[in-house]
Amino acid sequence: MAKAKKKSKLKFVLKIILSFLVLSIIIGGITGYSYYKKIYYPNVKTSNHKTYLYIPSGSNFQDLLTILNADSLLLDVSSFEWLAEQKNYTEHVKPGKYKIHSDMSNNELVNLLRSGNQEPVNLVIRGFRTKEELAGRIGANLEVDSTTIIDLLESEDFSEKYGFKRNSILVLIIPNTYEFNWNTSADEFFARMAKEYKIFWNDERQQKAQNAGMTQTEVSILSSIVQQETYKTDEMPNVAGVYINRLKIGMRLQADPTVIFAVGDFTLKRVLKKHLETDSPYNTYLYAGLPPGPICIPWPKTLDAVLNYTKHQYIYFCAKEDFSGYHNFAKTLNEHEKNANRYRNALNKRKIR
Repeated sequence: MAKAKKKSKLKFVLKIILSFLVLSIIIGGITGYSYYKKIYYPNVKTSNHKTYLYIPSGSNFQDLLTILNADSLLLDVSSFEWLAEQKNYTEHVKPGKYKIHSDMSNNELVNLLRSGNQEPVNLVIRGFRTKEELAGRIGANLEVDSTTIIDLLESEDFSEKYGFKRNSILVLIIPNTYEFNWNTSADEFFARMAKEYKIFWNDERQQKAQNAGMTQTEVSILSSIVQQETYKTDEMPNVAGVYINRLKIGMRLQADPTVIFAVGDFTLKRVLKKHLETDSPYNTYLYAGLPPGPICIPWPKTLDAVLNYTKHQYIYFCAKEDFSGYHNFAKTLNEHEKNANRYRNALNKRKIR
């Protein structure tokens, strides 16, 4: 009897132990599954398949949560917070532009944000006419505010830092498509532009500028005028040659695009006598030599066209009356007047006033 009771008691103990083990496994499984869901289950929901998350400079973790909540990007905020704490991300928030997509897990999202692996911004810089246009393009694509860019471009001290004057600072910019981080600062942007400027102005181009009797800045200023005179790349060296001939003999450039810049109305289709009387250092009908700064940001192809200008004896040119975009060139004033009259008559026929 004693042995039977002892066996029965042992079985009971074993059942309890087994039940405890089974219960522990079940509880452990449930707990483990809960943690697995927190870490690896989809927790991001975007309106499109892919979207971008922008984290401003200086943001902390609470700022990030505010952004995520405002855009309703998380299905479960608490699980994201928990994992972020476990991975020590809450104290190491990195600003930038991040590409996220629906069904990302907390683990994927935290790893991405913690890595600082931003989605690059392709900033397209064109031949803008004004500082405001350039600043607007930068501000629309990068975190830096456009007014900050304007303030720097209008600062004489800032311009002198790069070896320019406030009126000529735009020659620092070489149009192209550049890759930036979204949170690039204004100073970082201009440092990159200075680097690209030095790359463009290699020894060969510097030598060509010297051969033409111009500084790099003067080449850029002249290029800006040529660019506004003609969009025909094959004609640019000829136009540049005319202006260089005028500079050599002390003749005023008398470039209509500089008058339009001085007037400030880029919609002008026809420069009239009243426009020519605009008192501005940019009005090359009134003032000899090059204007104090560029009237647009010249393209690399235009800079090269000026550096490789055509050597000829023309000192006049006028738009062709067929409106092809090309010009008639002349060596004498008499010949030029004939060309100009044909063009004026064509304008009158089209009622372009």
